[in-house]
Amino acid sequence: MTDHLLQTSGALFEAVQRARLFDDSKTFPDSVPLADPGTIESEFRRVLDDFVRTHFAPPAQAAGNATDGGTDPAAGLAAHIDRLWPTLTRDADRADAPHGSLIPLPYPYVVPGGRFREIYYWDSYFTMLGLVASRRFELLDSMIRNFAWLIDTHGHIPNGNRSYFLSRSQPPMFGFMLRLLERERGFDAIRPYLPQLEREYAWWMAHARTPHRGAAMPDRHVVRLCDGSVLNRYWDDRNTPREESYAEDVELYARAAPARRDELYRNLRAGAESGWDFSSRWCGEEGGLEDIRTTELIPVDLNCLLFRIERMLGDWLARLDEPRAVDYRLAAERRRVAAVKHCWNEEHGWFFDWSWREEGQSGCWSLAGVFPLYCGVADEAQAERVARNIAERFLRSGGVVTTLADSHEQWDSPNGWAPLQWVTVQGLLDYGHDELAREIATRFVDLADRVWRRTGKLMEKYDVCDMSLDAGGGEYPVQDGFGWTNGVVRAFIERFGLDAYPAD
Repeated sequence: MTDHLLQTSGALFEAVQRARLFDDSKTFPDSVPLADPGTIESEFRRVLDDFVRTHFAPPAQAAGNATDGGTDPAAGLAAHIDRLWPTLTRDADRADAPHGSLIPLPYPYVVPGGRFREIYYWDSYFTMLGLVASRRFELLDSMIRNFAWLIDTHGHIPNGNRSYFLSRSQPPMFGFMLRLLERERGFDAIRPYLPQLEREYAWWMAHARTPHRGAAMPDRHVVRLCDGSVLNRYWDDRNTPREESYAEDVELYARAAPARRDELYRNLRAGAESGWDFSSRWCGEEGGLEDIRTTELIPVDLNCLLFRIERMLGDWLARLDEPRAVDYRLAAERRRVAAVKHCWNEEHGWFFDWSWREEGQSGCWSLAGVFPLYCGVADEAQAERVARNIAERFLRSGGVVTTLADSHEQWDSPNGWAPLQWVTVQGLLDYGHDELAREIATRFVDLADRVWRRTGKLMEKYDVCDMSLDAGGGEYPVQDGFGWTNGVVRAFIERFGLDAYPAD
């Protein structure tokens, strides 16, 4: 007996059965092939390929790659980034493809580049840093208007402007975008967007008023802990394979332990909402993606961002004499106390994610632990110890490494990512650790500059441990373009005056 028959398993079997070509599902498994199975499978794939190409238009070739912005080492990296913005900018979308997955946006926006042809939520904040440094204020305005439109239209900002992203968001950066706009244009420029910021916050906090019953109680993005405090987690409303990574998710599902299968897809999706897709942070240093448990963790970064949003809303609404400003300030203080209580580790001098299921810290050393500095959650003594650990544990030749584990996932060692370089540097600056902040920024810009001179490209991520390499790991090849790297590098160059590197 053969181990594999086309009429009992595989893509052809699933397609026939799901299409219900026969009234009785037993008919096709009992059918006899009229040719060699290999020939039939090859013909099926050919017909499928022809069908798809006849009825679907593939996405346009990605722009923003390679040397589209021109490579002129003599002009410097800042000038190269300034020339790349038009390549990565998309005009307002035309709503003439009603059956496509793209959610048309009404104003121009910047895409990351490579396979990422749409806007992405938290990417865009770090891209905006570069737009400000490049004096592209019109794009800053139009991107904020797009995000406000998404909140008005869908109740939150999705992962990206694709219909298959609507069940989840990404780290909430809209308030930080408004703060960036306020610095450039003043309070009156952000005042019209405060209702959308409140609406987004309410989306993250839905079900927060569930009565406490003693045990930890998760409900979508909200978790009420045993002590009654309320913190947040990453979540996705759907529990199916991700459309953009369908084959990878289904293959992983086939390998997963039976006890993990029910929640595997939701945890993968929640990991995508975190922006850290994927990392040992969600799986444990000894585990793989089959063990992913994103929804079981209280992420220190997410809760610090929400603390900062509560503080911003409290301050901004107070300027308008809105009574609910007090409620936001009280919510921020409750969150700060709860986050420090559960995530701060006095012995190690670091902030860790908290497992609400196991009622203990995850123990994974990751740069999520610097968000309490970036958002103002840490006190001076805690910040001092975090800074020491950054210098002793995370600092590498090309910046700071994402975690201390080398798991072959892309949000782990040896990779460094532009947004985490920014968060680390800005957090250190806010607590007076200027020398270490400058050193990290200088090393990261130096690495980006070296790779650009060698390849003509700015990358999505970098190997910060070996300056002769680019980066690797993860579900897809290293992407170039690249929005948030351009933004952070351009902002670092502006902040620290770093655009002066000789060719090797």
